[in-house]
Amino acid sequence: MPRQMRKLSESKIYHVMIRGNEKKDIFLDDEDREELLYIIREKNKEKKWNIYAYCLMNNHVHLLINEGVDEIARIMQRINISYAHYFNKKYKRVGHLLQDRYRSENIEDNSYMLACVRYIHNNPVKAGIVKDAALYRWSSLNPYLDKGYRDPVGLDRSTVLGMFSENENQAAKMFLEFNKMASDDVFADYTDEEAEISLINADAFIEGFLNDYGLTRDTLKIRQNSTLRNKLIQELTSRSNLSLRQIAGLLEIDRGVVQRRAAGLK
Repeated sequence: MPRQMRKLSESKIYHVMIRGNEKKDIFLDDEDREELLYIIREKNKEKKWNIYAYCLMNNHVHLLINEGVDEIARIMQRINISYAHYFNKKYKRVGHLLQDRYRSENIEDNSYMLACVRYIHNNPVKAGIVKDAALYRWSSLNPYLDKGYRDPVGLDRSTVLGMFSENENQAAKMFLEFNKMASDDVFADYTDEEAEISLINADAFIEGFLNDYGLTRDTLKIRQNSTLRNKLIQELTSRSNLSLRQIAGLLEIDRGVVQRRAAGLK
C-alpha cells in the first residue's frame, strides 16, 4: 500500500501511537519507562505544545498531544530519537527500536477528545493487565484524579478537567466517573492482524512509494534522494520479513547500503 500523506488536524490535537520495531518490547524495566516520561517533559521545557494523556504499554505508547506552536512530526521525531538513543546505549544494541512511522489520528472536537482520553487510560484494562485503570502506574490517569500525585510529564490537566467543572475537585470526581463508563469507542490502534509486506506485494508497495514522491528506482539512487531512500528501506525492514539481499534486489541498490541503513548507520 502506498504511503499516504497525513491530514493535518485543524484543532492541532493528535492521538499518537508509537510501537516497537517488529512489535518487540520497548520497555524492559521501570527505568526505561521513567526515561521516556523524562524525555517527554524535557523536550517540552519551553511549553511549545501540550500533552493531555499518555499510557505506556510494553511494546507501544499512546499520547494525546496538542502541537501548539510546534509540529507533531518534529515533536515525535525528537522524542523517538532521544529514547531510541537511550535504549540502544543502555542495552548495547544497534538498529531500529521503533517502527519508522508513528501512527496518528486527528482529534477535532471536545467530545472526541474526552473519549480518546478515556480510551488511552483504559488500555491496560483492555489488555487484561489490571481490572481498574487507576491501578496502572504508567498512565496519566492518577495525576488527573489526585492533584498531589506525581506528574512526570507536565500534563495540561486544566483543559481536560475544565470540560467537566470549574471546580477542580468536582471535575476530578466527574472525570473518574466518565473514565469508568462503559463505551464502544473506536480509535486508531495497533492490531496483531496488521498485514505485513511480503515478497509478493513488496514490488507494488515500492512502486506506490516511488510514485508518491515522483521517483524511479534510478533516481532513488541519487545522493539528493538518500533521505527518501532510507525511509523506504526502513519501511521494508520494519514491516516485512524480507532479507537484506531481497530488499537490495528489489530496490536495485547495493546490499551494503541496505545493511548500513538497517543497522541505523548513515
